[in-house]
Amino acid sequence: MTDAIAAEFLKFRTLRTNLYLLVSSLAAVGLSAGVAFLVTRGFDNQQGADLRRFDGLGDGLDTGLPFAYLVIGALGALSVTTEYGTGHISTSLTAVPARHTFLLAKIPVLVAVSLVAGQVLVFGMHAATMAVLGTRADTVLLGGETLGASLSEPGVLAGLLITGASMPLVALIGLGLGTAIRSTAGTLVTLTALLVILPVAAQTLPRPLGHRIGAHLIGALPAQIAAEGLLTPTSAGALLAAYTVAALAAATVAVAPRGRRVRPLLAGSFATVVLVGATSVSAAVPPASTLAWKPCGKMLCGEIRVPVDWAEPQGRTITLPLAMLPHTGRRHRVGVLFSIPGGPGGSGVQDLERHAGSFAQIRDSFDVVSLLPRNGIELGVLDQDCLTTGPWITRPDSERDWGALARSNRAAAEACRAADPELFAHLDSASFARDIDAIRAAMGERRFTFMATSYGGVPGIAYARLFPSRVRAMYLDGSVNTLRDKIEQDRARYTLMEAQFARFSQWCANDSACALHGRDVGTAWDHLISAADRSPVSAEKGVAYSGFDITVAAMPDLVTPGEDNARWKELAQAIRRAGKGDATGFSDYVKAGTLGSLKPPSPVGMNMTHCLDGIRYRDYAEYRRLRALGDRIAPHLSGSELWHPLGCVGWPEPVRNPAAPLPVDRLPPFVGAGTWTDYADTADLALRVPGSGTIRFEGPGHGLYHTGDPCTIAYANRYFIDLRVPPRDTACRAES
Repeated sequence: MTDAIAAEFLKFRTLRTNLYLLVSSLAAVGLSAGVAFLVTRGFDNQQGADLRRFDGLGDGLDTGLPFAYLVIGALGALSVTTEYGTGHISTSLTAVPARHTFLLAKIPVLVAVSLVAGQVLVFGMHAATMAVLGTRADTVLLGGETLGASLSEPGVLAGLLITGASMPLVALIGLGLGTAIRSTAGTLVTLTALLVILPVAAQTLPRPLGHRIGAHLIGALPAQIAAEGLLTPTSAGALLAAYTVAALAAATVAVAPRGRRVRPLLAGSFATVVLVGATSVSAAVPPASTLAWKPCGKMLCGEIRVPVDWAEPQGRTITLPLAMLPHTGRRHRVGVLFSIPGGPGGSGVQDLERHAGSFAQIRDSFDVVSLLPRNGIELGVLDQDCLTTGPWITRPDSERDWGALARSNRAAAEACRAADPELFAHLDSASFARDIDAIRAAMGERRFTFMATSYGGVPGIAYARLFPSRVRAMYLDGSVNTLRDKIEQDRARYTLMEAQFARFSQWCANDSACALHGRDVGTAWDHLISAADRSPVSAEKGVAYSGFDITVAAMPDLVTPGEDNARWKELAQAIRRAGKGDATGFSDYVKAGTLGSLKPPSPVGMNMTHCLDGIRYRDYAEYRRLRALGDRIAPHLSGSELWHPLGCVGWPEPVRNPAAPLPVDRLPPFVGAGTWTDYADTADLALRVPGSGTIRFEGPGHGLYHTGDPCTIAYANRYFIDLRVPPRDTACRAES
């Protein structure tokens, strides 16, 4: 056997064609560099959000690898087809009469040469791609990957090594095909079809069929061995081995003397079938779900029954509607991304329907699921009209005023509560969190990946506290923070709102479209608020706005300027008119944003969760302390943080979801994202868990993922897929 191997090495070394093939394989490096150059040209010609929509080049092998495989496969094929073509096969078989020994002797030489050549080619393609991309390689794309993947990225080095190590297997496939076909031209055509034409053809098929077929072809298998793709690493390894075994089995049958081909045929077929069977057995299978999903528009819809009172799980139940944007099948399914809606009482079903475009890329890796929660206004158990209305909150100046507000709030709550007192008492975020866990269990998932938007952060934090081991990842987007001390919370909130008022004032100073342009906005506002508190400003139908009413009414427009600052223009016009004694500028847009209320109502449907979650004052004394704090540190917006907790004065139900510390030692790192007005709240929540990161959006708005900010979506998707936490204070800016 040793002499046969030495003879094969001599043949390989003296055949010039092999040297030419090895030199020509370096063209794979040039192909990778060329494609990277074309990508950089296109990348540099784009701006803003379009930069995030590129397809990543990953480790840079996609273009050059098929050519490298073809050359290495040809190397294996020519090691035997040249002997058939020149007639030297008879001489070789005379020198080595044992035909299987003759075939086996070629393997060590091919493996050694192709292994070295493969590693050189793979690392050369990667280095060339990264050199051409330069700093662009670090751009995070909407799919969660970067434009390029450096060796420092997790799994990249292992992937390159495994791909290089796959080259000998491709050489052996070439050897097997060449031995079976016995024609250089025929073998090269077959290799070209297998390694180049089939992958290209698969890409032209409709998705996800094309992706699924492509994942089973030779060129896609090494990457899936290094990191789970549509196939698990075990499945991909078994399938790559099956290709090699099948080719060598065909070669063994072809060289065997007539009459002795049955045994190698049976052995090779058996080994191939076993390996292919291992592929199907070890393939990732979604967990069994007890939920019944059915098409509803572009989504799937279902429902789940949960207890009204989780303390009595065998008691009365309610049905909650569910929605799913299903996994597209383009990548390995990681699991379920559960989107927790805000509000409180917002519909996650509507969120998925309205913002499906924001989830387009993450669906390559996840099923995206949400629900209409138990506190959802549209659920229909409690009267919707009752829940969307509520009292007009006044700012108490005495304990007598405090008592009057308590009676007003209680009367509004009792009117809605009467329809279903039991459910009304269990609309807290902890009960909501338990509903989510029931969905997880019904879907057969061990853990959920979470996206919690706005008030959805409160049930999200409740879930993390109750079920820490079932949280794979937690992304908080503009989340409400109920864990911070009330004094610290108000201080932070007032600081944020004052900064936003300063931005509004600066815009007015710079833009003649502002109705207050040329005036000191701060002075005009302060004069209006103090005058309205002394003598409320008339609106319509006998309604008058106090300074507190004006402050509350102004907050939505102040926080969100709108496209071309349309809402700031509206606010400036309303301030100017109110300064002249006409508050209809405020009442008009309050009426448009509510069910015709002439002042901002404190909706029972919102308060019924706020109050159970502890967003309330302990007593009149605490209210006075926090009111005084606002007066000291927020000269323009001193009453803006009073409105929500004042809505819970006199509430008829006790707190059921009190603030409590997180079990941070049992939780994975979180990611928090926020804008000018909600970043501080969200960052404080996320950074309570060690190792967490944050995304600071330098601009206005709320709910960055749902509203489609590509920078935030890119970093969030990377976290969802690979659990890569962005550094603290990662900056995003408007890119559209």
